[in-house]
Amino acid sequence: MQVQLAVAKTKKYAVSESGDTVEVIERPLGGISVVLADGQTSGRGAKRISNLAARKSISLLAEGVRDGAVARATHDYLRAQREGKVSATLSIVSVDLSTRSIVVSRNSHCPVLIVDGEGLRFLDDPCRAIGIHSGTRPAISELPLECGRLVVAFTDGVWSAGQRYGHQMDRARVVGNAVGDGFTARRLADTILEQAVALDQGRPADDISVLVLHVVPDEEDTAVRRLSVSFPVS
Repeated sequence: MQVQLAVAKTKKYAVSESGDTVEVIERPLGGISVVLADGQTSGRGAKRISNLAARKSISLLAEGVRDGAVARATHDYLRAQREGKVSATLSIVSVDLSTRSIVVSRNSHCPVLIVDGEGLRFLDDPCRAIGIHSGTRPAISELPLECGRLVVAFTDGVWSAGQRYGHQMDRARVVGNAVGDGFTARRLADTILEQAVALDQGRPADDISVLVLHVVPDEEDTAVRRLSVSFPVS
């Protein structure tokens, strides 16, 4: 099998930078983890919050701490650093080769979409954002690492896209239409981002980040790993 990972993100219209942070790290016992943090509000202030949360999560994951414990510790850290006055949503999606599983940890009202042999469904157990309430814990889901399994996570910008114009993205329909022969994680992430921006009439009402993880057959049968990044410089 081969794991494809893609992220597409953009900032809120007319702000200096995105308040979302995405970080990727290899797990010490094999596999990969992706941290998706969305800081309260938008712009530079939100970026500082999401950076704080993402950096703490990544450092703990690098030490081999389990995903659920990472989310709880990151909550405690943000709450202590900012005295419980700011919040962030946090999603961690991991491919854990030691357990041969995909682990999804959510502290976000935004669900995570799963497509596999059982069809299309949402991981949407209630949970709180990190940083404010004592005792906050993540919603954890663990799925077998199986060929064909697709995971889609996103931030508020996708969830609320189009609402100010009386519309809302049918995320299940968008993913269902995009998934077909020859689709890639990159193409799906771009499609969801483009649909969200279009619903906001080209002026995103919030920062938008989309994470897509897809397990596919390894047709190349090679041990080569690849990572590519593309971002604009103004």
